[in-house]
Amino acid sequence: MLTRLKSSDLLSLADLQASEVQAVLSLAGQLKRREIEISLPHKTLGLLFRKASTRTRVSFSVAMYQLGGCVIDLDPSVTQVSRGEPVEDTARVLDRYVDILAIRTFAQLELQTFAHYCRIPIVNALSDREHPCQALADLLTIQENFGQLAGLTLTYVGDGNNVAHSLLLGCALTGINIRLACPDGFAPEPEIVNQARNLAQDSEVIVTNDPQLAVRAAHVVYTDVWASMGQEAEAIDRVPIFLPYQVNRELMALADPQAIALHCLPAHRGEEITAEVLEGTQSRVWDEAENRLHVQKALLAMLLG
Repeated sequence: MLTRLKSSDLLSLADLQASEVQAVLSLAGQLKRREIEISLPHKTLGLLFRKASTRTRVSFSVAMYQLGGCVIDLDPSVTQVSRGEPVEDTARVLDRYVDILAIRTFAQLELQTFAHYCRIPIVNALSDREHPCQALADLLTIQENFGQLAGLTLTYVGDGNNVAHSLLLGCALTGINIRLACPDGFAPEPEIVNQARNLAQDSEVIVTNDPQLAVRAAHVVYTDVWASMGQEAEAIDRVPIFLPYQVNRELMALADPQAIALHCLPAHRGEEITAEVLEGTQSRVWDEAENRLHVQKALLAMLLG
């Protein structure tokens, strides 16, 4: 398992087999509890981020430093990327300088191009299509709370975006029932829904526009911002459409009594989630944010061998 992951790319959560997802979560848990220590001296992580980032940038950087490696921030605005150098040229040069690249970009195609021209591992640190590192942190958080993954039910409420796509795949790979409640016109891509259904063994994959029905008896209630990066111009127009999908006390009351609330952050209190829920006893948002560090640390160790 570990041999197959060495030097692999992680462009989509579906790039991992179910057993490999469990291996990442297991290693992340061991690293978090400080049961083992891994050293990767002289390894260099490059961060190429075309979008703003707090958690992803900091967690990847801290993870690499804790593993004994170093980090180079390849800010596009101060590199030749901003002057139009072709992606394939940049890729082939960086491939000879750094040991692994984490890329945050608008287009999944750019990740695929880097993966094609690079021999080093390429990690999707967020694209318009997926956010696999976030979903792995979510799965670790759920596992910590319930002691298992298979058989649980996660309900995602809101925009069927990149986070929803990765949750679909992650839940399917780990046996979690997943229900997505999205307004008409904002459902996840049918291709990814079908992919998740094909990956799922004994778990269900449901897409609906009824948040109350979707949340009923769920163990995890998850939401994200109503307008992702690059969609800011649509934010005001989306409010009346998404308001019925707000995660609030009334919606949480329909979930399992022991249900937890998750949000990938940043959160807009009073929009997709109320401050009462975000700061309440059912929230595991801050554990979820911390777990970005541990799963990415595990990923870096496994991909670098």
